[in-house]
Formats: sequence, C-alpha cells, structure tokens
Amino acid sequence: MKAFVLERYGKRRALQLSDIPEPEFRDDEVLVQVHAAGVNLLDAKIRNGEFKQILPYRPPLVLGHDVAGTVLRVGRAVQRFKPGDAVYARPDDFRIGGFAERIAVKEASLAAQPAGLTMEEAAGLPLVGLTAWQALVETARVQKGQKVFIQAGSGGVGSFAIQLAKHLGAYVATTASAANAAFVKDLGADLVIDYKTQDFETLLHGYDVVLNSQDAATLEKSLRILKPGGTLVSISGPPDPAFGASIQAPAVVRLAMRALSSGIRRRARRRGVAYAFLFMRADGAQLRQIARLVEAGAIRPVVDRVYPFAATNEALAYVEAGRAKGKVVVKVV
Repeated sequence: MKAFVLERYGKRRALQLSDIPEPEFRDDEVLVQVHAAGVNLLDAKIRNGEFKQILPYRPPLVLGHDVAGTVLRVGRAVQRFKPGDAVYARPDDFRIGGFAERIAVKEASLAAQPAGLTMEEAAGLPLVGLTAWQALVETARVQKGQKVFIQAGSGGVGSFAIQLAKHLGAYVATTASAANAAFVKDLGADLVIDYKTQDFETLLHGYDVVLNSQDAATLEKSLRILKPGGTLVSISGPPDPAFGASIQAPAVVRLAMRALSSGIRRRARRRGVAYAFLFMRADGAQLRQIARLVEAGAIRPVVDRVYPFAATNEALAYVEAGRAKGKVVVKVV
C-alpha cells in the first residue's frame, strides 16, 4: 500500500511516498481503509524529534494522528464494528499511521463517524476533540457559569475548545488576530483579545480555567489570571510527574519531567491553583460522546484546507507555519 514514511528525524524533513506492507492487525483491532487524515502540529513535532523522550519512535514510521474511513476487516475479538462501517479515530501512540491507505486501529479507540459529516470533516475531529474534551471535561471539569480562557482560538484545538466550553455553559475568552475575531465569535467566544496589540494578562482576572497552548512566557501569565482554586491545563508543556507516571516513562525521564515542571508547579501551589500537563490519549468512548454533540449541532467541524494525498508534505508545512484556521486534512481516497 502507499504511505508517507518518515525515514529519519529532521526539521522540515520531507516524508517519502513509499510502498509499504499492509498493516498487521490484532484480535482487538480493526483494519480501516483511510479516506481522509487530519494533519496536526504534533506530526511535525514528532518528525522534528521534539518528542523522542516522551514518544521514542524508531524510524522509519508513518505519521498521522487522525483518520476517517471505512472498516475493511475486524479482528476476532471485535464486537462493535463490521466491514463497511464509517468510522473515525485518533490511533493509539505507537500505532499511529494515518498518512497511509490503510491503518489498524484498536476497537477501543474507534467510533462511528458522526452522521451527516464528510470524511474530511470527520478526519479533522479526533485529536482536537479529544484534547479539548480531556482538558475541559475530564481534567478541569468545567461547570456552567465558570470563566474559561482558551488561547489561539482560531486554531484546531482552540476552535473546538471554544465550542465545547460554550456547550458546557462557560463564559469564554480567547486570543486571535483581528482578522479572525469574527470567526472565533461565531464559534461562541464571548471576549476576543487581539494577541498582536493587547496583553491578555491586563484584561483577564479571576478565571476558573485556562487552556494553555503557547510558550513559557504565556504559561506564566496564564497562571496569574486564575483565581484561587482554578486550573491551568497546558498542552505545550512542561510535562509533570503525573504524566510521566501515566505513560510509565523510564525513571530518568520521570525525573527530568519533575525537574522541568518544578517551577510552574511550585508557583501554582503558592497561588492556590492546579497545574496539569495534558498529552491527549486515544479514547473511542469519548469520541462517541463527541459524535453526539456534533450530530446535535452543539459543535461543528472547522476545516481550513483539504489537500490531496500526494500533497501531504505541503499540508504539513502549512500546519507548521501556524496559519491554519481550524483543521487541515489530506484526502486519501
């Protein structure tokens, strides 16, 4: 089958279109014909070697963390799916490979595609949807009437998280360029801060939850806008000891995570707030809940561009440039 393969780590290294063996699938897995694959900054970071300590992949490998397609075959232990079903998923770590014609996905990580969506729309949902869900619902436990600050509201995670936070009943502030202000307001943002001309720290106070996706300086400022008892969830680091334990990282890696996050954790304790690093995980049950929200109209997929499969490298470069409004998808079939 055809797939885009990362031959070795390297910044902006092109993936190679290659013929590779069909994926082997286990008793608890489903073989999926990939119709569309989402493109994420995470793919670029793995390609660049930035996650080698957390995710020690050994090239050659196929990247791609979002897929939508149809079931071809099922393992002997699979009960929920059958050939021909339209499905979507964020494959598990070390089982990724969406930039290919076919992929094997664990049944527990797969869900029926939301009704009424195209394959391209569905392929843009899993990673950002699960990230937002695990940050706002699972970790921060956002409640009606709370104030939530979501950074980079026009991006993939931000555009989904705004809609989810509004569905949960929160007041939502976000950052965006002036050109994207109307876009994020249409998604449900109550307050839009122009990150080019305004400092959110001077405008926001007493927030319950912050979803941080930016640099270390932004993380520090985010800490200061929270009220006591608030929660700072960061998807850009630094990793904390709880995360190291959750992935059963080697002892030396866990010690490094403890050291890297010691400063922000200490400052969070002094302010009476919680700090959590989130590296989202695959979860089919949560994707089923997300599908229900999409089908009910509470959340709509936001797709910026759809590239042909042959242009996967161009799609990855566009995502890495940081200009995407919503998600970028490659059409495989």
